Amino acid sequence: MKCYLDLVRDCLAEVREIMPWDLVDRLAANPRVLLIDVREPYEFAAMHIAGSLNVPRGILESACEWDYEETVPELVRARDRELVILCRSGHRSLLAARAMQQLGYRDIVSLKTGLRGWKDYEQPLVDGAGRPVDLDDADRYFTPLVRPEQRRPRDQIA
Repeated sequence: MKCYLDLVRDCLAEVREIMPWDLVDRLAANPRVLLIDVREPYEFAAMHIAGSLNVPRGILESACEWDYEETVPELVRARDRELVILCRSGHRSLLAARAMQQLGYRDIVSLKTGLRGWKDYEQPLVDGAGRPVDLDDADRYFTPLVRPEQRRPRDQIA
């Protein structure tokens, strides 16, 4: 049986990744790059890269097609546009980018290290109102908070 990280690793054979400094260069070279943030709306509202489009992973496939309640016209029209897929760590973005490739998106990459890496590279983030986010606050936000009940039971450790 595969686990979550196995699914993520499987995508590495198909999806190109870029580092945060590569994204800075891409945005400077092509301001029309479409940034797709696949995190949940509450995550996006807390902080995101200015100008990015929030399309949560849970509705991504239908958001990429016409005639659905979740359809995002800008995204449907972007099959030939340069796209960078974003998430918190770079895992959900790999899964999302692979799904979008299967739907016919051609120029697509995933941000390796996700927004945590973007923040570590000291690049700006904004909140839901467009106000700059203090990077120390972002650091606390991006610190994983796994509760005890979410941890693997000791009798299941391989």
